[in-house]
Amino acid sequence: MGMTESVFGQSNSDEQYRKPLKEVLASIQERYHVSIKYKDEQVTDRWVNYADWRMRNDVETTLKNVLAPLDLEVNKTGDHAYKLRSYEYFQRTYEEGKEELDRIAAQYHNKEEWEKRVADLRACLCQTVQLSPLPPKPASEPIITSWRKMDGYEVSNVAIEILPGVYINGSLYRPLKIKGKIPVILNPDGHFERHRYRADCQIRCAALARMGAMAFSYDLFAWGESQLQFNLADHRRSLSMTIQLLGSIRILDYLLSLKEADKDRVGITGASGGGTQTLLVTALDERIKVSAPVVMVSSYFYGGCPCESGLPIHACAGGTNNVELTAMAAPRPMLVISDGKDWTDHMPQNDFPYLQKIYGYYGAGDRVENVHLKDEGHDYGLSKRAPVYRFMAKYLKLNLQAVQDAAGNIDESKCTVEPDSALYVFGGHGERLPANAVKGFDNLELLWKKLHATVK
Repeated sequence: MGMTESVFGQSNSDEQYRKPLKEVLASIQERYHVSIKYKDEQVTDRWVNYADWRMRNDVETTLKNVLAPLDLEVNKTGDHAYKLRSYEYFQRTYEEGKEELDRIAAQYHNKEEWEKRVADLRACLCQTVQLSPLPPKPASEPIITSWRKMDGYEVSNVAIEILPGVYINGSLYRPLKIKGKIPVILNPDGHFERHRYRADCQIRCAALARMGAMAFSYDLFAWGESQLQFNLADHRRSLSMTIQLLGSIRILDYLLSLKEADKDRVGITGASGGGTQTLLVTALDERIKVSAPVVMVSSYFYGGCPCESGLPIHACAGGTNNVELTAMAAPRPMLVISDGKDWTDHMPQNDFPYLQKIYGYYGAGDRVENVHLKDEGHDYGLSKRAPVYRFMAKYLKLNLQAVQDAAGNIDESKCTVEPDSALYVFGGHGERLPANAVKGFDNLELLWKKLHATVK
């Protein structure tokens, strides 16, 4: 390429051959006959140093050269079509993820080496999420609404004070008739529209209760009723990762304190961000006996929200990923649900064989299962709930027939979907929010720093 004025314009090395990003993108589109979609706010007041010097013979290399210094990249949306996006630190290519998992797996070859790795990982995870040691537990009793009776189960809404003035809110589903001790199943919410109030979440918890378990569904931090205390934007702060994990631990503390709770039959399942909570809580808390992360586990995706990857847990023990963290469940029974239309698409090829290898160290290869739905996408629909019901019934000794029809198919018709307001703990307008409730992220941050300093 000739270094002429027509190419470089009036810019020179004194000015670092600087050009506006919008102009550079227009030049790339014309030169390589491609289209690049972007929003004005993505390119306004952004400049590319040595712009034309970054051009190469192919568009892919050129785009990487131009965009990487600006923490930008593109998605390929079709032939000769791209869409601009911010750099996603939490995602790699499948090939890069496979290579990293292979590197990780090469560090151990038997049960003893693996368990040493687990000990190192768990210690680092606890330190990194700032939960070693745990902060003092508030002495307050949970706030519990009256029970609402349904067909074979009942529901009450519960708020638990996990830090002074900080509440986690959810709904507890349990069988109408309880004899002896029954299993406990946590159901952390994911990043889905309508939060834990959506139909599939209510149906799942109702079905598990009809089968004989206590099932607890609860909000993400700064979602749902948590927004009475914090703004939605606060969910995308790194501290949300800590608060959410602490919330799951405190919920488990409460549920296992109930006289009807069977401490030897404890499960957890969630999808998407709830799947991340599922794998992390299982890795950190050995009270979990059975787990089922849904549409989340991947060697090339680390969690797209700061509540999943906002703290450097993946730098632990020389570098880890979500598949290795998921393997920390071994040899406890685990079902991994994956699909063909998100980052779990390659689970059967590489990630699941790795999980089988780890379980094989314990002679427990039959305790880890994968249901891969190659034609489906990112949800917790019936096709994903059904295998979870069967898995939980098998390992937690639940009554699967309670949610089956005469032909043995899963039948959720007796599960009631309530209006959102029925699941509120603090009333339709937050009028029952306790007077000591912390409000605003700045105040939460101050509280956390004070508690953390005291504990240390």
